[in-house]
Amino acid sequence: MIAAETFRGQPVALFGLGGSGLATARALQAGGARLTAFDDNPRSVETATGEGIPTGDLHALDWTRIAALVLSPGVPLTHPKPHWAAELASAHGVPVIGDIEIFARERERLCRDAPFIAITGTNGKSTTTALIAHALRHSGRDTQLGGNIGVPVLTLDPPAPDRFYVVECSSYQIDLAPSIAPTVGLLLNLSPDHLDRHGTMENYAAIKARLLKDAGTAVIGVDDEWCARIADWHEGEGRPLVRISRSRELADGVFFRDGVLQVARGGEIERRISLGGIGSLRGAHNGQNAAAAVATLRALGLSFPEIEAGLRSFPGLAHRMEEVARVGSVLFVNDSKATNADAAAPALGSFPRIHWIAGGLPKEGGIASLESLFPRVAKAYLIGEAAPAFAATLGERIPYEISGSLQVAVENAAREAGTSGREEIVLLSPACASFDQFRNFEVRGDTFRQLVNALPGAEPITRT
Repeated sequence: MIAAETFRGQPVALFGLGGSGLATARALQAGGARLTAFDDNPRSVETATGEGIPTGDLHALDWTRIAALVLSPGVPLTHPKPHWAAELASAHGVPVIGDIEIFARERERLCRDAPFIAITGTNGKSTTTALIAHALRHSGRDTQLGGNIGVPVLTLDPPAPDRFYVVECSSYQIDLAPSIAPTVGLLLNLSPDHLDRHGTMENYAAIKARLLKDAGTAVIGVDDEWCARIADWHEGEGRPLVRISRSRELADGVFFRDGVLQVARGGEIERRISLGGIGSLRGAHNGQNAAAAVATLRALGLSFPEIEAGLRSFPGLAHRMEEVARVGSVLFVNDSKATNADAAAPALGSFPRIHWIAGGLPKEGGIASLESLFPRVAKAYLIGEAAPAFAATLGERIPYEISGSLQVAVENAAREAGTSGREEIVLLSPACASFDQFRNFEVRGDTFRQLVNALPGAEPITRT
């Protein structure tokens, strides 16, 4: 744990007692802050009180004395309407911050030179964060992984020389971290997302760009106009910058073409790194993720052999194009995280011939946007509430069956794929939410993994 000693002896209000909120409260307590914590959910308050965290009604505080309001990132700061706790703080001129800001202050206090890599973007954040952390660990560096990837940043070990911090940052977290100054700040891409919380695309992009403002080096994907403009601004300001791309050839930077990463400098190719055979990095979207990792790791001083060893040993993330097992010549892939059509597209585009398990609780638009990828589908196995609508969309273009349950879909897909005598893919990429049959996409993916590993002759692929 990182004890938040920058607030020692100071009165601090905290709102939001979920996982990261509880971790932040513990860090503030450990650092000696005079804490008062609260949540709109009485059960959360009860849980915190039971753990010895001081709780109380924030309305009753003397806000003229409060040093900061620490807000959980899921609580609205500005849109669609500021939460009442944020309004209280604003009315009294009290700074509103989050756990990433506390981490930034503690790093400044304890060891400002501790390497800090902060990753953001609309898509690909978690894979890129995990890939960078894996490569650093594989090279023998002391590496701490946290942030929006599911590990509260203040639960990590305290900053120290040669201890690397790889932190995924959501736009909500960046909005609450005014002094963030990473060694390397990474912005992958931008597309409309979370506009209910940020109001406009312009505001969303501006918040994301804050991550780079005080970064030692900015690594920026330039495949969308928003990020391209941000990169041009950085270059115009003379700030250290590395561009990356999944589709554009770059004179300087790292770009992906035909399965190969190319590191360019001054119009010359310095290094080519093939991603062929790396199952966890299939597809052009992972080409961008890998390009971002290479640019970041080079900025941190890793050698090309160290970087290539990290890429080749990367096991991927659970539920994101996760290779689960083989049964003979059939590879089973868990992409349960694909909860809408746009999220399913990268997996469908990564394999030439697919036995596709799809369906669940449908999202608006269904799978019509995936029509260009239907020729890759040998057969579809449809499950859940979306099955009839998906069947209507598929029509007579590709074979399908309404399997109903995931178990039936796995059994039928395994049997039919196994009879072809050639390499086949059984892909769970539902393009749907899970809530009609499963508690969340993780449970759906875990169930898929269990069903596949129970098949006769299954050879599980171990993630390390």
